[in-house]
Amino acid sequence: MDIAVNVRQHDGQRPCKVVDLNGEIDVYTSPKVKEALTGLIDAGHYDLVINLENVRYIDSTGLGVLIGSLKRVREHAGTVNLVCTNPQIKKIFDITGLVKIFGIYDTEAAACENL
Repeated sequence: MDIAVNVRQHDGQRPCKVVDLNGEIDVYTSPKVKEALTGLIDAGHYDLVINLENVRYIDSTGLGVLIGSLKRVREHAGTVNLVCTNPQIKKIFDITGLVKIFGIYDTEAAACENL
């Protein structure tokens, strides 16, 4: 499988960069996700929303990319929030305890407002 990565601006009450991911995030596709997130962080975007609504699967490599991005933005007092309503993906964040370090929201608007 492959992953599609789309970066766009959310122009709500609190503008932020949104990274839409579509597909599976695994050992093969994680470099593409990491490249997109690293590019945003290197360009000075430290408050990010990652939309996982169309992600069907994520493995430990994918989780590592998300954690690495969170560590980098926190160095600049930034944060990473996730949009996720898929019960299987949410369960992975519950089991790993990552619900405690990521803000996980049902809507993009809520994720952006809580950065």
